[in-house]
Amino acid sequence: MDWGVATRPIAGETVSGDLHLVQPFDHGVLLAAIDGLGHGKEAVAAARAAVAVLRKHPGEPVVQLIQRCHEALMETRGAVMTVASLHASNGPMTWLGVGNVECRLLHADPHAGQASDSVLLRGGVVGYQLPVLHPRAVSVAPGDLLIFATDGIRADFANGLSLGQTPGQIAIHILNQHFKGTDDGLVLVVRYLGMP
Repeated sequence: MDWGVATRPIAGETVSGDLHLVQPFDHGVLLAAIDGLGHGKEAVAAARAAVAVLRKHPGEPVVQLIQRCHEALMETRGAVMTVASLHASNGPMTWLGVGNVECRLLHADPHAGQASDSVLLRGGVVGYQLPVLHPRAVSVAPGDLLIFATDGIRADFANGLSLGQTPGQIAIHILNQHFKGTDDGLVLVVRYLGMP
């Protein structure tokens, strides 16, 4: 798996409350983008608490991970997040989003059926109000691109991308072209190369 990330705090802040995680585990990898509510140090604290939970339990099912994060974030201002888990033994990727952290899967094979897929986002806030959690499984093939974007990035971020660039170049391009400036922004781009 090849990946890159680009992030930028809102003007006036020196730190971003939007964090990412790429955490390998036995026969798989956990991917996540977390947006601590608001901005500044309290947003960073909430996002870091979620990252710590995910890093400690990367091989668990995504529903259980979100529930663990919810419990850990109850004393913080909360966060919104999207997680995706790829298991070599389980086949498809399982993903789940709470709040408004977008995630798009762009298929490399033009004959794969549909060109892209998006995570189904559930309204709510991890640590405050958790919705009913329904993960979804999607097939991922070598060369496919997974793009996470927090709400500081405009929703049309996947339009007209040059998919031949590296994930880092794509992440920087999206941030530069689609950063709103009204909130922290983060873009995590992952190219799936296949499981060994």
